[in-house]
Amino acid sequence: MNLKDKYNSLQKILKKLDKVIVAYSGGVDSTLLLKVAAETLGVEKVLACIAEGPSLPQSQYFQAVETAKKMGVKVQTVKPNELADVAYSANKADRCFHCKSHLYGILAGIAREQNFNSVICGCNFDDKSDFRPGNRAAEVFGVRCPLMEAQLTKEDIRQLSRQLGLPTADIPASPCLASRISYGLEITEQRLKQIEQAEKFLRTFGLVEFRVRHHDTIARIEVHPEDFEKVTTEPNRGKIVRKLQELGFKYVTVDLQGFRSGSLNELFSEDQKQRSL
Repeated sequence: MNLKDKYNSLQKILKKLDKVIVAYSGGVDSTLLLKVAAETLGVEKVLACIAEGPSLPQSQYFQAVETAKKMGVKVQTVKPNELADVAYSANKADRCFHCKSHLYGILAGIAREQNFNSVICGCNFDDKSDFRPGNRAAEVFGVRCPLMEAQLTKEDIRQLSRQLGLPTADIPASPCLASRISYGLEITEQRLKQIEQAEKFLRTFGLVEFRVRHHDTIARIEVHPEDFEKVTTEPNRGKIVRKLQELGFKYVTVDLQGFRSGSLNELFSEDQKQRSL
């Protein structure tokens, strides 16, 4: 299918669902889904639900709410409090399943209370071949994935977002802060805040796509090779080391392999990944 066919397919899927709750984060995928749902069904049939908590940077939360309001869509904030669940905070390979289960359970309840037909999320067609334990939670709670069903890839979604004039069209992927914490290291609010503050500081050096990975006493910075100079030459290097040590890290490193999405998943074999999906 070409892009137009995929877009038409997405609209047909949404029309059949009729009245929906969108699991909304303000990222590229869920923002497009929210926009198309609002235009296809009408804003009165769409509710954007966003999870507020330490796993989502505050700046991203406020921007997401503002974007949804500009579309004319009602926004409801929920607080899943996944940190209270030891199955989540233990940070095993299935962490995302437990996180999404808390969120989808709440959204399913809201759907029942407010007479919405379905809960939908922004999983796209590329996610079918990625390590995404959260997809299993969607199946358990009956959450639909219209972008995936319409075979829309991440690049398709960016193209449509540009055509629709969405501010998220070209922003980097923005997974939750917990995805930066090394597996097996307990997820705590303090560690999530360390990551949020460290990445906020690094943005002041002009970095756009990067990560600060949390390995307990070690902060491992991933940037694209062309950005190495921004973090390894003076005076930036000294400023970064001092700031991250102030945040509680003892050692500050730069990963010479450079930025790559989901690098912590490299620790798992394919068999281990399959057992967690």
